[in-house]
Amino acid sequence: MPLLELKSVSVGYGRNRVLQNVNLTLDRGEIVALLGANGAGKSTLAKSISGLLRNDAGTILLDGEPIEALPPAERLRRGIAHVPEGRQIFAGMTVAENLELGAYAVSEADRAERLEFVWMLFPVLRERMKDLAGNFSGGQQQMLAIARGLMSKPKILLLDEPSLGVAPLLVSEIFHLITALRTQGITILLVEQNARQALSIADRGYVFENGKVTLEGPAVDLLNSPDIAERYLGMGSAAEVSGLASDALAGKLRTVLFPASTEAGG
Repeated sequence: MPLLELKSVSVGYGRNRVLQNVNLTLDRGEIVALLGANGAGKSTLAKSISGLLRNDAGTILLDGEPIEALPPAERLRRGIAHVPEGRQIFAGMTVAENLELGAYAVSEADRAERLEFVWMLFPVLRERMKDLAGNFSGGQQQMLAIARGLMSKPKILLLDEPSLGVAPLLVSEIFHLITALRTQGITILLVEQNARQALSIADRGYVFENGKVTLEGPAVDLLNSPDIAERYLGMGSAAEVSGLASDALAGKLRTVLFPASTEAGG
């Protein structure tokens, strides 16, 4: 059974139908990339999953249970965290306050563990907990937005354009992070204009055009598709994600998430 399944989902803004009859699945531990031009419906899909937009039709199943009638807060409690396009951090609040907002649905004990987790991933956040988030660079704000999403201990992380407005060096680090998170069983739905780099780390992909899925399949097949190459693979650089870098980060994640098993293995 898929961790997340969308069946014939349609979503709109008023009378404007944006998504039409979308079927999509996410299995545990996958990275699934959503590709398509601006306005194709990718961000709308992410919002419908997190509950920011209600379906006009169709069903969304999480672990086999329908969630389309649930409010965003309850979906967050059940393990769906959304890192929206444009980061949308609270610029007038401190780093600590932004992270605290991400953890409001978890216990006090889990908050402490999650703080240690995000500090390990993003050491700069630990050093600047009292700083205003609005004073950060674009790349640092994206790190904070991802960290805020991870504070809720998600099963599914919805990442909407994580590389948008980020310096090229930090883009590579963000993709390393996404790869490493997948090794820990976090399922990731990745909306990304940098199609080549997204497919290079994804297991599968869906191509959206005018609110409909027009193509889906294994990421390697999409990468080798002449049609996809012509339409989308010119977006962004063709930089590959370093296996050594992602393995090193995965090792750090394993130490934080599973300290007992790590010690036993050593």
